[in-house]
Amino acid sequence: MDHFLYQNGILHAEDVAVPEIAAQVGTPFYLYCAATLRRHYRLFDDALEGMDHLVCYAMKANSNQAVLKLLANMGAGMDVVSGGEYARAKAAGVPGERIVFSGIGKTRDEMRMALIGGIRQFNVESEPEMVALNEVALSLGLVAPITVRVNPDVDAKTHAKIATGKSENKFGIPISRASQVYAQAAKMKGLQVIGIDVHIGSQLTELAPYKAAYKKVAELTKQLRAEGHTITRLDLGGGLGIPYERSNEAPPLPVEYGQLIKETLGDLGCEIEIEPGRLIAGNAGILVTQVIYVKQGEDRQFLIVDAAMNDLIRPAMYEAHHDIIPVVEAAAGVAQTPYDIVGPVCESGDTFAKHRDLAPMNAGELVAFRSAGAYGAVMASEYNSRPMIPEVLVDGHQFAVIRARPSLEDMINRDTIPEWL
Repeated sequence: MDHFLYQNGILHAEDVAVPEIAAQVGTPFYLYCAATLRRHYRLFDDALEGMDHLVCYAMKANSNQAVLKLLANMGAGMDVVSGGEYARAKAAGVPGERIVFSGIGKTRDEMRMALIGGIRQFNVESEPEMVALNEVALSLGLVAPITVRVNPDVDAKTHAKIATGKSENKFGIPISRASQVYAQAAKMKGLQVIGIDVHIGSQLTELAPYKAAYKKVAELTKQLRAEGHTITRLDLGGGLGIPYERSNEAPPLPVEYGQLIKETLGDLGCEIEIEPGRLIAGNAGILVTQVIYVKQGEDRQFLIVDAAMNDLIRPAMYEAHHDIIPVVEAAAGVAQTPYDIVGPVCESGDTFAKHRDLAPMNAGELVAFRSAGAYGAVMASEYNSRPMIPEVLVDGHQFAVIRARPSLEDMINRDTIPEWL
C-alpha cells in the first residue's frame, strides 16, 4: 500500500499535489510519504506481537536522516552495514542499544567506533572478523556482543545479485561449521556470544525459503545450547519483497511472515530481530521527473525525461521494473502509446522501460516512477556531473525538502586542484 493517489485527476502525496512540489523544488526529485513509512513499520511490529522482538530498519534501503528519525521515534532499531550508516543512525537519535552492525567487511576503525558509541550486537560473518573484533574489544577494555551469521545454503529464488543465502554467496559462515566457530568464539574474552544471525536475500516473494532457513536455525539453536552456548537472540534478517508491478500477484504480507516466525521459532524462548528495509521504504517513495522531449525513432517513440540512471540505477543494474504513471491522470478511454522511457545520460543502459504503454505525453509533462523509496536515492551518483537530486518528505498537508539539490558550484568546488597545476 502507498499514499500516492489521484485527487481530481492530479497525483497527490497524502494531501499535497505533486505538481505543487515540482514547481517549488524542480525536477527530478524523490518524494516520500510519512504515512506509508509509519504504516509499514507498524505492520512488522504488529506481526511479531506476543514475542520479545525488535524491528531493526535496514538503513541501506534509504538512509535519509528524516526517514531514520521518523522510524526511530516509533521505536525502530537500525541495521547498519558501515561506519557511515552507524554515524547516521546515531545522528538521528538512535541509541546504541538499538543498532545492529551487519556486513562482511567491518574494519577495525568501524568496530572501535561502534564499541565506544554503543552497539546492540555485531553480526559476525567470518573467523578473521571475529579475531579482529576480539582484539579491538580487548584493547578498549570492553566486551563485544555478537551473533554469528550462518549461511544455510537456501535458495531464496530472487535476483542473483541480491541473493545472500546460498553456499556460493560471500555472506556468513557455512552452517555446517557453526559448531566449530561458536566454540572458537566462546574462548575469546573480548566477545560475548548472544545469538544466531541469518539473512538469505532481498525481494523474496514467497515464504518457503524463509521456512527452510528458519527450520535450520531452530535446529542449530538447540544444538548450540546443548554444547553449552547461551543463545537468547535470533536475528532473522529481512528481504520480504514488494509488488513492483501492480498487475502481479502480491508478495506475502508481514502478518504471514510473522506467523511463520512464530510457528518455526516461537518455542525457543529467544528474542527475535528482523531487518526489513525495502518493504518499509520502497512503496513509500516515488521519483518525479519531467519529459524533456518526445522523440520519434525508426520503429518506436522515445520519452526522454530529466531523470537518469545516475538518479535511479535499479533498471540498469537489475533489469528492475518500476510502474510509471503520468502525474496528471489521463482521461478515461484515451488510447495508449508505447514508449521507450529513457534518460539523458550518454549510455544505452540509461533506459528505464521499453515499450511501456502510456497515454500520449508531451514535453513539459510530469511522470512518476512508483516504488522508488528504497535503493533509489541511496544508490545515486553524480555520473555525467549531474547533481544529486532532492529528497522531499510529505506528512499530511505539509512537505519539506530533506536533502537539497547542490548547485553546480557546490559539486565542482568539492574537487581540489593542486597548487602545482
